Formats: sequence, structure tokens, C-alpha cells
Amino acid sequence: MTTETLRSAPVGVVSSAPPAQLARPSPLPAIDVLALAVAVGIAGFGWLSAGYALAVLTVLAWQGMYRVRITPRVADEVPRLLVAVAIPLPLASSGTALLAAGLLITLRGVGYRALCAARASGRLVEPALLVGDVAELAKLVREHPELGLVPREFPDGMPPAELAELVARHGIRRVLVRSAEPRDELVSALRTVRELGVDVCMVPSLPELGLAVPRASLDEVWGIPLIPLRGRRLAGPVKRAFDVVLGTVLLIVFGPLLLVLAVAVRLRNGRPALFRQLRVTGAGRQASIIKLRTLDEHPDPDTRWDVPIRLSTPLGRWLRATHLDELPRLLNVVRGQLSLVGPRPERPHFVARFSADIPQYRDRHRMPAGITGWAQVHGLHGDSSLADRARFDNQYIEYWSPWLDLVILARTVRALASRRGGAR
Repeated sequence: MTTETLRSAPVGVVSSAPPAQLARPSPLPAIDVLALAVAVGIAGFGWLSAGYALAVLTVLAWQGMYRVRITPRVADEVPRLLVAVAIPLPLASSGTALLAAGLLITLRGVGYRALCAARASGRLVEPALLVGDVAELAKLVREHPELGLVPREFPDGMPPAELAELVARHGIRRVLVRSAEPRDELVSALRTVRELGVDVCMVPSLPELGLAVPRASLDEVWGIPLIPLRGRRLAGPVKRAFDVVLGTVLLIVFGPLLLVLAVAVRLRNGRPALFRQLRVTGAGRQASIIKLRTLDEHPDPDTRWDVPIRLSTPLGRWLRATHLDELPRLLNVVRGQLSLVGPRPERPHFVARFSADIPQYRDRHRMPAGITGWAQVHGLHGDSSLADRARFDNQYIEYWSPWLDLVILARTVRALASRRGGAR
């Protein structure tokens, strides 16, 4: 389908043209590489200057500066560009940093002008799926071709669960949402869509009021602000590296204690010293999770929710109270079956049951399960509200960062030291 045919298609009909004809990769990384290459070349190429350029690109990526906005303005990005060239300053002279900043700002400005011109001429357009109360939004998009969007409204009456399939089938690269229902189903659908690499933006419920969000993080459609959802594409590899390094260190440090406790359990309770149980550990995967055995026997361990404390030995009760029975799970972390921090791994029987009854419970499995987590450090374990657990687990996933993992681990240590909570 040609661009002209696509633009004249009625709202509500999604084009079946191949995605490659409708969307282009972000040009911003290439623009920034060119700007930094020129700056480094003028300053004199060397290992330090090359490292400086790589560090600037890394900071820009971490700041989310490679998302192509619907309404790009280089003026909004200047503060973040200056921060990016300033952070790795020990690797370069101040003159190189100033030159890099000037070139980044200039070339991005030129690139944005070219982008808007190509959009306005119809040479660079992409379909945008509008969901919810979007009549005004669709009207503005059609009236402003420089935005480069072809509006397609999500059909009324179609279940939100079909949103991801519709997006994947028709090569949609942007989804704009405003005041849509049903809420829980839509939230889950948008999370799935985002995992496909689609740019999802929300219109604030009161767009007339100022938001405590940097302008470089916002987008807009002719004066209507849009809040892009956070992307998590780097979460997997970064989190795994964090787990491998810290998990290995913790296993080395606590290995002797684990061995002593295993021998004590073996002498007191007999074989085996370790208890293994199948748990759902994220993304539909299951793994055999291990811990020190604290019960003489456990009737129906896979389908019984409450723990029969009367069957616990004195040593077992102490291990559970101090949470030292969880130490063997460090082996699961190093093997890649668990994360140090994440939603609590649950038994398959209860995952199926809770997913059917509790809104967004299934969404908490988007990230690997962990030994401790955001819900646990808020005291949500044992017989606490499962809806609250799901809320905190999903909040953790939405706002994950290495720093948040460190905060949770620190709070877990504090809780263990005071014996008031922790990873259960």
C-alpha cells in the first residue's frame, strides 16, 4: 500500500502494509555518533577520547534519549545533552566536551527539521493506534501531517486482550491511550504491547495541568501532552549480570554457613537436608527451587497453602524465623533460575488459581522471580493480601533499576537483622 493510500484510509481500518514501509529505525544514534566522531577527531583521537565518546552514548541511552518523539524539540533536550557530555568529563578536556555538546545540539536540530519535513511531505509516516476517548486526538493528528502519524482507532467492543495481536499483525509502532476501559484488562494488554517494542504513550487525565516530568521525557500532539511508558529492553541482561556477580559473591561468603546448617539439618532431621519444590519463576518458566528442610513432613506440599507449623522441628522453626532456610536459593540465582530481587516464586497450582481471580496477578511473572522483593520488604508475605502483593510486584517491574534492587536488598538485610520480615 502506498503512503497516499494509507493516509486516505478511513479511521478504524488498520493498514496491512509491511511494517518496514511504515516505520524507520531511530536516526538519533547515528546522528550522535557522527557528532561525537567529529568532536573526537578535532580534539585528537585516542583511547581516552574514544572511551569518552562511548560513555556519552551510554549516558544518552540510559536517559532514554534515543526515542524519536512525535513532536521533537532539541531545546527540550539541551539539559540532558549537557549532562551526558559532563558525566564522563574526566576522560576528555573541557574543550572536547563543549565541542561535543555543540555538535550534538546542532546535528540533532538539523535532523529534527529534516524529520518533520519528511513527515509533512508524506515520505515518512507510520500508523498510530488510538485507544479510548481519542476523537479529539485523532482529529489533531489528521490536521497535522508534520507529526508523521496515520490515526487508527481501536475498534469499539474489541476486547483489550486482542490489542497485542492487532499491533503485531499490522506493524503498529505507536499506541496512544486516553481514558480507556476496562482498566485491568487494558493495563495487561498494554504491558504486552510494550514488550513488542511498541512506543506507548498515555494522555494525562487532566492534560491542562503541568506535570512534574522533564519536558525531554514528555511528548505531545499539538499541545496535548503525552507521557511515554518506560521501556525495559535492557532490564534482562543488566539484571542477570547483577545477579551473577552479587549472587556468586554472596554464595562464597555464606557458603561455609550454608554447609554447617545443612549438616545440622541432616543430623537433626535426617535425609534429605534440602527441600525441593517446583515453582513458577517468570515468563511461564518453572524450576525446582531449593531451601533447607524445616519440616519433618509436609502433606500436599504443592497444593496446600498454609504451613503446618506443628510438623516443624525446633531447628526448623529457628531457620524459618531467621530466614536462613532460604540460603540455598543462592544456587538457583547463580544457575539463572531465580533473581536476587523479584516477585515471590509461587507453586504452579496457585499461580493458575490466583491468575484467574486476582487482577494483574499474571503480569507479575514478566520478570524473573526473586529471593526477596518489593512486596516482601513492605511486609507482604505469608497470609497478606495477594492483590497488594501483585500491586507492589508490578510496581517494582514497571520502575525497575539496579538502584532499586540495591535498595530492596538493603531493606531486606535490615528486616532480617530486626527479625521483622524479609524474603518469604
